[in-house]
Amino acid sequence: MNSSQLEVDYRRRLDAVLGPLADALQNQLTDYLRDVPRIDRVVARPKSVDRFLAKAAALNEEGKPKYVEPLNQIQDQVGARVIGLYLSDVDSVSKTIEKYYHPIETRDVVPDSQWKFGYFGKHFILLVPKGLVSTEIDKELVPRFFELQIKTLFQHAWSEANHDLGYKPASAPLGRDDERALAFTSAQAWGADRMFDDLHRSLVHQ
Repeated sequence: MNSSQLEVDYRRRLDAVLGPLADALQNQLTDYLRDVPRIDRVVARPKSVDRFLAKAAALNEEGKPKYVEPLNQIQDQVGARVIGLYLSDVDSVSKTIEKYYHPIETRDVVPDSQWKFGYFGKHFILLVPKGLVSTEIDKELVPRFFELQIKTLFQHAWSEANHDLGYKPASAPLGRDDERALAFTSAQAWGADRMFDDLHRSLVHQ
């Protein structure tokens, strides 16, 4: 499928299905997590056309297309995010999610070395529950999966700033000192998460 036709097909899916599905998932997640304390926000949204097309054009290590059928293979056409206050809240949210949804994949995303700092978060690929979209919608347009990310406030803030600074299309590539600065801020966020979680646990058990 050429990129022009893929864009047409994805825009059709975005308008007809992904927007309503994201709204329904956000409402459902909010309801399921209503009794979980210290939830800062619950958000679900469809992947934008530009980001979908960029991901669809990705190549594997051999230089071949990573996705042969992007509309069927890309699993995060709808992405949800739950932001908690403390690290221990990530565990609480995860347990609730596993109670209501069927995980296909679960990953604790961390840098690939203990000497590095960067993105941290917990990611799920989950089956889209039946009955969330109108029966009038063509089932062929409804994705089978959605992605859920669970993060602390510090993890979320760092990833948003890192994405804004490091992935602007018009920006020059980051230099080594820039990358060190981003790693330094990640290390600070990592430490702050642990300090606040330790303080919370110690006060709760007094």
